[in-house]
Amino acid sequence: MNRYRIRISVDGKRKLYYIEDQENYDIVLLPSKYLKHKADANRSPNTVRRLALSICYYLNYLDQTGTELLQVAKKSFEEQSSHFGQFLYWLVEGRHITDNRTAKTGNGTCNAYLKDVFGFFLYLADNGYTEPLRVLAYNQITVSNAVGVKRTIRSKSFKGYLKEKDRNVRAAQEPEIIDILRACTNLRDQLLLLLLAETGFRIGEILGVNYSRDIDYENHTLGVYFREDNENQARAKNAEFRKAKISDDTFDFLLHYLAEYRNLLQYQNYLFINISGDTAGKPLKVDSVYSMLDRAAEKTGTLLTPHMLRRYFAVTRWNAEWPLELISQALGHKHLDTTIQYL
Repeated sequence: MNRYRIRISVDGKRKLYYIEDQENYDIVLLPSKYLKHKADANRSPNTVRRLALSICYYLNYLDQTGTELLQVAKKSFEEQSSHFGQFLYWLVEGRHITDNRTAKTGNGTCNAYLKDVFGFFLYLADNGYTEPLRVLAYNQITVSNAVGVKRTIRSKSFKGYLKEKDRNVRAAQEPEIIDILRACTNLRDQLLLLLLAETGFRIGEILGVNYSRDIDYENHTLGVYFREDNENQARAKNAEFRKAKISDDTFDFLLHYLAEYRNLLQYQNYLFINISGDTAGKPLKVDSVYSMLDRAAEKTGTLLTPHMLRRYFAVTRWNAEWPLELISQALGHKHLDTTIQYL
């Protein structure tokens, strides 16, 4: 049995994650302070949960290898490289899994866990608990081009990440979207797909829309606002405000949806809700959206994801000759390189 596990406490509407030592049931102080720091910084609950998983796995790895957390930063560059490389292979072998599953963890997921651990070590160094990790130091060289202009090339020292398969995420195609719209059994699912395709918003952003505050009914725009108290835990990823214009046809469809489900919508403010069963009227959650898309895929043979619809938005705007910077801003990207990958 692994020594460390994740625990959750509830502070009002906010979930706080911490790490517990199962040998003495004490809270493990430094990782738990880091997780609270991330929660206080308005990171989404899903992000904090993933960080908690990554750190918990790493603490169990330390326990199984007899290594003290605060001693890792004192190791030499070669020792640290070996230490974190072995952690990656420990993850790949599935030794962090305790529920009798045999499937191995993918290289990309293992790399993501390690990057989370590196973030934890950066926090420890910034707050004086340890010295900086040597494997996170920068190699830096200055070179000159043919006309004598100098530039500095920096690269992180750690080269031990596992080789990942190239992501093959494509943009949805318009005929595919039409097929899925026809396969939908209710107005809510159709409106959700239309808004994802027309706004480029993330699924968490769409599900957090408040129909009484976030929709400009005069100008036909939809806004993304950061809130940390969404009942369905939907969050704006970068805590930024954005607006998107929707077409007149889709806006008319939105009004039709609001009228059709007014009896359920009037008791709360979320645009997208459950429309049947014991949870009717409650905010729609991400898992329910993916389940709906899986059912549509069984009918049509086409599997679409919210991210594919987001890329559809990017590609159609590029084809309509939008400037790259404007597309990036509409998508809520921090870096143009990310937008270029979408295209």
